[in-house]
Amino acid sequence: MSHITATTGVRQARKQKTRQALLDAALGLLEEQSLSSLGLREVTRAVGITPTAFYRHFRDTADLGVALVEEALGSLHGTIRTTLATTGDSEERIAGTVELIAALVRDFPAHVRFVAREQHGGVRAVRDAIAAQLEQFAREVAEELEGQPETAGWRPDDVLMLAGLYVDHMVMTASAFLAAGQDAEARDEVALRARRRMRLIVIGSRHWLD
Repeated sequence: MSHITATTGVRQARKQKTRQALLDAALGLLEEQSLSSLGLREVTRAVGITPTAFYRHFRDTADLGVALVEEALGSLHGTIRTTLATTGDSEERIAGTVELIAALVRDFPAHVRFVAREQHGGVRAVRDAIAAQLEQFAREVAEELEGQPETAGWRPDDVLMLAGLYVDHMVMTASAFLAAGQDAEARDEVALRARRRMRLIVIGSRHWLD
């Protein structure tokens, strides 16, 4: 029995390794093209497996794209929720949020580029997956904002709207950092503009009930 268990474990590990190799290869190929133009054979050739073997891991390239969305955004929920909804000085929150976005773009440019391109791309399943992730971010941030003094007396839908503004701003800022590339001066300008815009959101929220 232990031999069977060990064999099954090895097989599962190999399958997971091949699945991750497909995701990594697709992400690399998507640096220069959109998902709708990505060929299944391109991906399998890069990994060194047959096209038939691809279907052991994904239904099609759209299914692979949805998995990339989860890989790119799924692990960020706790981080974004904590950063955007943290209590304390609003300037600290603003600075922390912009620094978080800059770090994400710096450390995971391929993932950020993929999401930015496919958010309005030609593969509906992937567009829907990205939209669902962003909506979840907004709901999670709204849950935290509901307990803070700045939203006291607000209706739940207004709090969700504010959370959505923060999330939308993050997406826009990430795209701007991507466009700035390695130009330090351009990146500083993006950061400055992002902080000013977030400050405007904060100031506006303080007067919403007026």
